[in-house]
Amino acid sequence: MLLATRNAGKLRELRPLFAAAGLATTDLETLGIEPDPEAEDGVEAHETFEANAIAKARYFYEVSGGVATIADDSGLEVVALGGAPGVRSRRWTVEATDAANNARLVASVAGRTDRHARYVCAAAFIGLGHELVRRGEVDGSIVDVARGAGGFGYDPYFQADELGRTFGEATLEEKARVSHRARAFGALLAAIAAEPAR
Repeated sequence: MLLATRNAGKLRELRPLFAAAGLATTDLETLGIEPDPEAEDGVEAHETFEANAIAKARYFYEVSGGVATIADDSGLEVVALGGAPGVRSRRWTVEATDAANNARLVASVAGRTDRHARYVCAAAFIGLGHELVRRGEVDGSIVDVARGAGGFGYDPYFQADELGRTFGEATLEEKARVSHRARAFGALLAAIAAEPAR
């Protein structure tokens, strides 16, 4: 199965999930699929995580020549910001870097008492006549100062309720127990396993 992401952090989290399920994976670099920023960014133009995930999976399924493909769309929803950055999480700033996005996050929640937030992930599968998508979520809150050097994206600022620490402070194993991505992909793997062979 092709793990259709160029995010090294996501690959680190996903590979063990698929290995544990006994499924072999490959990635875009290994298949020699060169980046096409304009086309790839244009795929994620929808208003829901689910629609973006399935669009990305369809795109890379075609580009790969029909390799069974897994893709996801994920992001952070902050209650006090009306659900922002949401599906725009990766491109919330012009720079579209973790540093710029996190700086905007901290500035946006400054002085607000409601820091509740959630990470959301929609995971999609295309291949062998199947098209599936599943969702995972984890609740938490936004902290003012980055804590921990692990994870990626908004992780050092997202304190997971179930862990009592930020995803930046959590080990890969701790994060995998509760993360939105692990939940979405766990549900997706279960759905793939339950699908009848065609």
